[in-house]
Amino acid sequence: MPSVRVAVVGNLSLDRVDGAPPRPGGPPLYAARALGRLGVPAVVRAKAAEADRGRLWPALEASGIAAEWVSGVSTATYEFSYAGDARTMEVLAVGDPWTAAELAGLRADWVHVGALFRGEFGPDALAVLAESGARVSLDGQGLVRAARIGPLELEPEPELELLRHVSVLRLSEEEALALVGRLEERALSELGVPEVVVTLGSRGCLVAARRRLVHVPAQPLEGVDPTGAGDMFAAAYVVERARGHAAARAAARATRFVGSLLARTRR
Repeated sequence: MPSVRVAVVGNLSLDRVDGAPPRPGGPPLYAARALGRLGVPAVVRAKAAEADRGRLWPALEASGIAAEWVSGVSTATYEFSYAGDARTMEVLAVGDPWTAAELAGLRADWVHVGALFRGEFGPDALAVLAESGARVSLDGQGLVRAARIGPLELEPEPELELLRHVSVLRLSEEEALALVGRLEERALSELGVPEVVVTLGSRGCLVAARRRLVHVPAQPLEGVDPTGAGDMFAAAYVVERARGHAAARAAARATRFVGSLLARTRR
């Protein structure tokens, strides 16, 4: 496979939002939609149950980004609703974990790992990516979300062996508080990851890097479905880092991009 600037890996999902019928979702899909607008050489490697390929693959192909399918047994399935920035989620099915072999062969400057649950990507799997020369970005859901059916629960466990392969850790505000207890530079930096980005919904994000904590504001949007915004942000952030922008500037550019994209496509 030719070398690309950015790759995204992760499980696709079926999402039931506010009582609507299931629709395609998951980090690879939303990241691909962002990458399709950003115009950077990219590839997305996505996994789900082979039985759901007919429902999920067309949505991924529509992004226009080069995509690779990995057949699994189960497809992650959620039911959730929103009240402002607050989201209530029910886990209906858990997707399959990834093996190191399923991540081999990706040649990219940056790889974003769109984890959904703890245990979905283990240290051996991330080591394959890091040893390929890529800088690895990890979704913090892979550190805090319990992999079981029922109401979504956070059971944080800083997996230091996992994090030693990670250059960027993206956390939601809820995940960051569950993991380290407070939104402070020292607490976030003690995770041992060079860059920690905490998304704050309509309030923008925090960037902890080089022993500094920077708040990047966002322009609030009304009447917009925020599903997948974190995945779009993660993809945009690694693109901006791959383009050579420093962490805080990359976060600012990614925040503006996601706000603009949501405003155009979801009103």
